[in-house]
Amino acid sequence: MPKKLPEDLNARIEAEIVRYPDGVGIDDLHTVLADIVSRRTLQRRLASLVEHRRIRAEGDGRALKYRVDTGDVTIVLQGVSATTSVGQLTPEVYVPTSPEGGEIKAYVRQPIQGRKPVGYDRDFLEAYRPNESSYLSPEICAHLHNIGRPPDGERPAGTYARDILGRLLIDLSWASSRLEGNTYTRLDTQNLIELGQAAEGKDRREAQMILNHKAAIELLVEQAEGIGFNTFTFSNLHALLSENLLADPSESGRLRSRIVEVSGTVFHPLGIPQQVDACFRMILDKAAAIADPFEQAFFIMVHTPYLQPFVDVNKRVSRLGANIPLIRHNLCPLSFIDVPERAYVEGTLGVYEMKRVDLLRDVFVWAYERSCQRYMAIRETVAEPDPVRLRYREALITVVAEIVRGQQPPGEASVRTVAASLVPPDDLDQVVELALDDLRNLHEGNVTRYRLRLSEYRAWQPMQQAGTA
Repeated sequence: MPKKLPEDLNARIEAEIVRYPDGVGIDDLHTVLADIVSRRTLQRRLASLVEHRRIRAEGDGRALKYRVDTGDVTIVLQGVSATTSVGQLTPEVYVPTSPEGGEIKAYVRQPIQGRKPVGYDRDFLEAYRPNESSYLSPEICAHLHNIGRPPDGERPAGTYARDILGRLLIDLSWASSRLEGNTYTRLDTQNLIELGQAAEGKDRREAQMILNHKAAIELLVEQAEGIGFNTFTFSNLHALLSENLLADPSESGRLRSRIVEVSGTVFHPLGIPQQVDACFRMILDKAAAIADPFEQAFFIMVHTPYLQPFVDVNKRVSRLGANIPLIRHNLCPLSFIDVPERAYVEGTLGVYEMKRVDLLRDVFVWAYERSCQRYMAIRETVAEPDPVRLRYREALITVVAEIVRGQQPPGEASVRTVAASLVPPDDLDQVVELALDDLRNLHEGNVTRYRLRLSEYRAWQPMQQAGTA
């Protein structure tokens, strides 16, 4: 079985490099980190950190060393930090930070030995009163509503997300995975999702992580009216995101029953399973009671990782869970596109170690503004949804699935027979035409849209090829 990589592997590598002011070679690094990462994966992570200017590489060949300047001064301006040291200028990508966020950043950037160990504080959760307490000010919520609301008025839940589903699947799968240290590029991710082509030379766990995101996003979008802040939704979200990534597959979709540790922090999560269960249910109950969708989204981003209800994959669950109220209220989704990993990690550490949300809020607001800019521009190039397709969406899914599972040819007669019992006669011709088009365009990258397994599609594919020949 492949080595299970920690969620914060990049942060642990950086923390180890900081211990060597004059630089450290890969041999010494791997000696320390061999129990959590292979040498090959370590090489890829180091190359990625150098590429993103998180560390510097000096020398060549066996003399190559990596270093981080710990004495630098960081100045944030328009989302880009300029890290200055004697005789050099190294840009560091960051988000615009409030004074309170800056205080948190300064604290969590101290060496881990200088930060006070803390445990889970249930009072932090219990003190929150839905619609009385708030992490986002009324001004922030108004701003986010203003930029996130589509210009075409009220439409069914999930309509906005469905309009841009193809782009959202790639963006959110890539960006959320990148925040976990995944080294796939956006193009790699697109090829994997649309064509089923894994990138060469990459750890197969990285491909699995991205495909898991794809399945979880499709769940949120396809079942927009049925999902919510309940144990069923979040357990299934975790099951999809953690598939084939946990050492013990039985822990997928289940709350943890053992103690976990979070590396790279002085925070120690709650250890008693009964209390984990009680706090998890309290989180979901409080989230469900919050009226504002943005406050709901941010509340989940704060408290899910803080509790660590699952053995792993908690931050991924929180990021996709934050999209539930946005999708249900037909707001622009939050893709985390272009979010700097270090800003996100440090914002989360501020919650873990200080119970302060200011830096994570800075990240959340900037990330949502970025997502809105991207998807508002995309929607201008997207054609208006076909009203017949929108009305008979479930019927089309059923028709395509029955044709494929029944090993039937993608011809008009077979499609009409299946569709006749699902739609009124007046609309039957149009639905048959749409279903035939869907069958012609069915491929490995979109079979889950029709709730099909890849094996079912591959068994039927020769009929598809014969029908289009």
